[in-house]
Amino acid sequence: MGMALARAELHTMDDLLAQAWERLSGKLNATYGDAVFRSWLKPIRFAGTDEGRILLSVPTRFMREWITSHYLEDIRALWQEEQASEGYAVELIVPVQGAAATASQEVKPILSPAESKPAPGNIITSGSWQTGEMIDGDPQMGATLDPRYTFENFVVGKPNELAHAAARRVAESVNVVPGCNPLFLYGGVGLGKTHLMHAIAWHIRRNNPTRRVLYLSAEKFMYQFIKALRFKEALAFKEHFRSVDVLMIDDVQFISGKDSTQEEFFHTFNALVDQNKQLIISGDRSPSDLEGIEERVRSRLGWGLVADIHATTYELRLGILQSKTDHMRDITIPQKVTEFLAHKITSNVRELEGALNRVVAHATLVGRPITLETTQEVLHDLLRANDRRISIEDIQKQVAAHYNIKVSDMHSARRSRAVARPRQAAMYLSKKLTAKSLPEIGRKFGGKDHTTVMHAVKRIEELMTADNEMAKDIELLERILQN
Repeated sequence: MGMALARAELHTMDDLLAQAWERLSGKLNATYGDAVFRSWLKPIRFAGTDEGRILLSVPTRFMREWITSHYLEDIRALWQEEQASEGYAVELIVPVQGAAATASQEVKPILSPAESKPAPGNIITSGSWQTGEMIDGDPQMGATLDPRYTFENFVVGKPNELAHAAARRVAESVNVVPGCNPLFLYGGVGLGKTHLMHAIAWHIRRNNPTRRVLYLSAEKFMYQFIKALRFKEALAFKEHFRSVDVLMIDDVQFISGKDSTQEEFFHTFNALVDQNKQLIISGDRSPSDLEGIEERVRSRLGWGLVADIHATTYELRLGILQSKTDHMRDITIPQKVTEFLAHKITSNVRELEGALNRVVAHATLVGRPITLETTQEVLHDLLRANDRRISIEDIQKQVAAHYNIKVSDMHSARRSRAVARPRQAAMYLSKKLTAKSLPEIGRKFGGKDHTTVMHAVKRIEELMTADNEMAKDIELLERILQN
């Protein structure tokens, strides 16, 4: 009977403490506001008592660490005001069942390849202003960080060394780097902007886990802003985006022409700079060249450090391929194949890696060794497309520079050998390296007839057979142009 009374007494105490928590929740809502309360405090549940402890449960370890760092002290202070809680300590717990259920949600966004289990942190890759996890049925809506995109996996070369150095400096600094706020990374498609953005986020996650990082695309920023207006949650949107330590917006050009989104972005930008928070932005061109973006926004984007990522060089492309092949097991890729790919696939890194993946996949599925011949066979469409990207103007400039003549000589009627031979070489290369017809090539050389082009091509072919120096010149020019 004594045990029954003890259980009844305990049950009554838990009921009193549960009621106390309901009151405290209302106070927390009034203290921190709806946005913070919904995001972090509303999911907390009273879980009972155990050996002099009040147990409050939260859905994930991620939330437990964040609440412990930012709100637990105030929660404990409020509990002390409750008479029923006298003599109790307050502790946050993650129920075993809840932790298991959310493990798959936590691992992908916040783990680096070197880590084997989820660790507390606060990188938010969600487009929702709730959190990067599912809370109150609001699903994660943004893309997660790619675990491959780290500084360790980024191959540095002359075209990207400034952007890489700036990204590392910002990632490694505990505070805002003077002269680098915002850090604006720009370059063409597939050159490494997104890789560097993810690498910054991963580095901060591992080394400064208390910093709150928000990474999303400009398109997702716009979507969430429109959603906030639609559901009359603009204040929550503003509070969420302006409460981070590091805001990362990818592909800012996508807010071009969206006046209301630019307005909100402008005010968010100013608010974060005023609070000495770090901004990292990427785009496909420099701030001054962004079309459809208001002047005041372009001016803000150019305030800090603007770092260009240039087109890749042959050496950088070869380094990227070698880095990829070093991590491949059970398959051998000859050096001449990687050199061939580095020569031929010049548009961007994404296409280069895609070409390598196609070659490896073909060899794996068909069971044939990787050779230069099979590589050309598998990538025939891609190689043809890259060849077409070389223009006749590029060829004329390169040949003129090689033979030390003027580009205007390519269009002239001069017949001296010092001019005619380089012009014929340029016609030959135009026929070989572009998809232009003979009449089109002739028009680019001062309106020459197509028969003149045919004669030039035939003459260079004969000279390459008879004259070793001419063969070397053509081979060198072709290699330079393909790079």
